[in-house]
Amino acid sequence: MSPNLKAILDTIATSEGTINRGDNGYNVLVGAGLFNSYADHPRTLVDLPNLGIKSTAAGRYQILEHNYDVYKAQLNLPDFSPDSQDAIAIQLIKECHAMDDVETGRFGEVIRKCASRWASLPGAGYGQHENKLDKLQAAYLAAGGKLMEA
Repeated sequence: MSPNLKAILDTIATSEGTINRGDNGYNVLVGAGLFNSYADHPRTLVDLPNLGIKSTAAGRYQILEHNYDVYKAQLNLPDFSPDSQDAIAIQLIKECHAMDDVETGRFGEVIRKCASRWASLPGAGYGQHENKLDKLQAAYLAAGGKLMEA
């Protein structure tokens, strides 16, 4: 995994609020609870009254249960382990046509292109808290990411 890809994954986890929780975020339920087994997605519906929603988001990248089922089949994943969660996040980035931007350090473009996949990214538009681009860029740089040189 390239340093920029690792830094983007860390940035997404930072944005989703999971990176400093539990097992580096891989075992976090939405709402900050934890789950104990990577055998499968935890499939726990969590009530989030402050947002007026219920969610099955889980893991480092807050993957929804139904999305996990699709990617488990598509990517032939054995479980919901950290490697499987990373594979799903990378697939989501690929689907956003942002991998070239990741590798060349076009950070703002990566975030813009991937905002539809993670509610916490600026411009996501899901009515949930969206982080500021400068905060995320600082996290990306701290994680070893490099920006495209002008």
